[in-house]
Amino acid sequence: MAEGLSAAEVGKEIAEHREHAEHAHHTAAEHAAAEHLKRDRWISIAEAIMLSIVALVAAWSGYSAAKWSSQASLSIDKATSTRAKANLATIQALQIRTLDSVSFNAVATAYEAHDARAFALTVRRLRPGYRPAFDAWLATHPLKNPHAPPDPSYMPQYRIPQEAQAQALNAQADAHFSKGQAADGTSDKYVRLTVLLAAVLFLVGIGSRFPVRAARFGLNGVAGVLLVVSLIELLGLPGPPS
Repeated sequence: MAEGLSAAEVGKEIAEHREHAEHAHHTAAEHAAAEHLKRDRWISIAEAIMLSIVALVAAWSGYSAAKWSSQASLSIDKATSTRAKANLATIQALQIRTLDSVSFNAVATAYEAHDARAFALTVRRLRPGYRPAFDAWLATHPLKNPHAPPDPSYMPQYRIPQEAQAQALNAQADAHFSKGQAADGTSDKYVRLTVLLAAVLFLVGIGSRFPVRAARFGLNGVAGVLLVVSLIELLGLPGPPS
């Protein structure tokens, strides 16, 4: 019958088993630490890439916002100056219309007074641009024709260049103003994009300070989503004006 292990041999076996267990535990811990270090390295690389993209896009967004804001100001200024010219042309047209009315009243007064000399004089003093309408009105025989227009200003030949000029200038002013509003809206969109990028910077920056990896991963994930949204919005915006 074989002899059993002595107490010394049993103790030696237990010690060796304990050493193997401790060695395996240390190996597993070192492996886990290496895996965590590898993950941290990759997340740090991802953070650096995101920060680089954010820096470039934020710089472009700020530049574009400034350019579109300047474009909006220029367009609004053009609209204001053009509107002032249109108002001046409107005033001039009103003055010319008033002068034509006064001149026509003088002609009518001379005619009713049967003063041929005064009638001929007042007709000669009519504004050159008013004469075609006056002659066309006389051709309708207004004294005999009840359907004749009340006065030459109702004739299609009656034109005041300043009125057409005022209409054209008002149309230009409206176009400049609409362009300025559109440029201002584009500038606001770039500013909103800059705010989103600032949120990405904040989340990445604060996430790198969290000792808990799950929190860091979560914050970086939200930052990544915001960055993708920002890039999609950027692709839908027009570039800065030249």
